[in-house]
Amino acid sequence: MIHFATLKTITLGALIAIGLFAQSSGAKAAGTETLTVAGGCFWCVESDFESVRGVKEAISGFAGGSTANPTYKQVTAGGTGHYEAVQIQFDPGVISRDTILAMFFRSVDPTDAGGQFCDRGPSYRTAIFASGGAQKAAAEKAKADAQAALGQKVVTPILGAAKFYPADAYHQDYYKSSERLAVTSVGIGVKKSTAYKRYREGCGRDARVKQLWGSAAPFAK
Repeated sequence: MIHFATLKTITLGALIAIGLFAQSSGAKAAGTETLTVAGGCFWCVESDFESVRGVKEAISGFAGGSTANPTYKQVTAGGTGHYEAVQIQFDPGVISRDTILAMFFRSVDPTDAGGQFCDRGPSYRTAIFASGGAQKAAAEKAKADAQAALGQKVVTPILGAAKFYPADAYHQDYYKSSERLAVTSVGIGVKKSTAYKRYREGCGRDARVKQLWGSAAPFAK
């Protein structure tokens, strides 16, 4: 197997190819596995991973806090302890857990402990919520590989399984919704999909990821 420390020069196609042949330990040949990650704005993480072959669905929501059934407003205001998180549901017979984790690290700035890109504060920090020993071991390895590849300290914590609360329907599939918004910070009467693209560019997400990871960044355009 190619050591992930060399992935900084490997394209997205190569990452997915690795996933087709290198199945993670404990993964079933068919079915569905769920990984819960926090990577800043959940619209962006959902958009990224729903483009990956083998991913069945990515659901935006919240995890890691103490408030039951939190709202978006509560979480972003602070005090609930929750991260904006995404449940990635994938077929381990098509793409491995290891590849999903490698792609996750290379789609964020894992050196930033204060948030992600223009979004600051605890709810926008990165994290992986590992469900069981196999996921935890895979996540720890992926973190070590990412740190070796970057040559910088990776601060993304590997946490235990946490209750996941899906966000309301307004936030699901935001990146591809044709629903129009009355007034937003990026325009008036624009589609959600358009607002999303303007937000993502304005927030500098892809620019920073490309700066960090170069050609190994699987989603940065």
